Amino acid sequence: MCLHRETVSHREARLLLHNKFVVVLGDSIQRSVYKDLVMLLQKDNCLTLKQLKSKGEMSFELDCLVEGGCLSQMNNGTDYREVRQYQSDHHLVRFYFVTRIFSRYMQSIIEDFRRGLKPDVLIVNSCIWDISRYNPKWTADYKENLKRFFDELKMVLPEESLVIWNLTMPLGKRIKGGFLVPEIVHKVPQLRYDVIEANFYGWTLADAYEMDVLDLHFQFRFSLQHRTTDGIHWNAIAHRRITALLLQHIAQAWGVMLAAEDGHQTAAADDGYREIRTDSLSFQKNPEPLAENFRPAVRPRRPRPLRKHRHNPYEPPRYGFDYMRPPYSEPYEDHRHEFVMRTRHSRPHYAPYTHPRPAHPPFHGYYY
Repeated sequence: MCLHRETVSHREARLLLHNKFVVVLGDSIQRSVYKDLVMLLQKDNCLTLKQLKSKGEMSFELDCLVEGGCLSQMNNGTDYREVRQYQSDHHLVRFYFVTRIFSRYMQSIIEDFRRGLKPDVLIVNSCIWDISRYNPKWTADYKENLKRFFDELKMVLPEESLVIWNLTMPLGKRIKGGFLVPEIVHKVPQLRYDVIEANFYGWTLADAYEMDVLDLHFQFRFSLQHRTTDGIHWNAIAHRRITALLLQHIAQAWGVMLAAEDGHQTAAADDGYREIRTDSLSFQKNPEPLAENFRPAVRPRRPRPLRKHRHNPYEPPRYGFDYMRPPYSEPYEDHRHEFVMRTRHSRPHYAPYTHPRPAHPPFHGYYY
């Protein structure tokens, strides 16, 4: 059992993602994100080392390999494909392995969204392959591909879809992995610094397109003991923490409280959680959720004290650019959830578990 602090239980994950379609896009780390989410939707166990290392297998915890992997040629090239899917009576989770944030293959994935089922949640990251395997001068290409990717998502996905851009996690000084072919070994000493720069571009552009951002690089900067010996991947404890951060982020965006009655996360899995009636999340049987099951996550804003501005002389930017948090970032709700940030621009996320909107506008100016 996975019994560390600030986790999310199997029951909470199932209820939160009830009747939802979740898509995960990215590399091998994102594949482990997908696997841990599939595991948590079925039981509270963590991934084993073999499950973390495996790729392209025919089945993992009742999911199925849809395309690529062992169904075709297994390789470490940029053309490697792997599409996985887990489906139950009330959950649908899909994973696409991608090595570039925008390509012909990515266009085909977006075309799947255009013609088929639209994801309720899209979790995406693409960085390490982009900045190491395609172009030595990767900066301009990476920024352009990010813009094209976000442009396509804006045109295809409905406003209710929640898009979460994961920032790349910290790399080690010495790394080894499938993407690290002999032609790019000379990039290893610089790659962990390139990741920080690429994270800056990804975060800035995702915020400009009003996408959500989860800063995993920041969250795991002091948890390097959970990084594996290859300097790239992470162990099962770290991935369960990533899943908890993602589910907390989704819950905040949808206005759902995952915390216990006292407002804080339960410390261990066996401490017990408040019983939640499953039928309250059935949109066909009960379109209006019961008040005793979920509380609204947003409270009215309190007036904030004015800040005293101090005059500071101009200092030249370090590392070639000013890395400053924009002044318009604010948390989703008033109690300042430390993991979820959003811009001041309105984002009409689908909030299926909150109370119906009142007929008159609220005095604090927003509904959720």
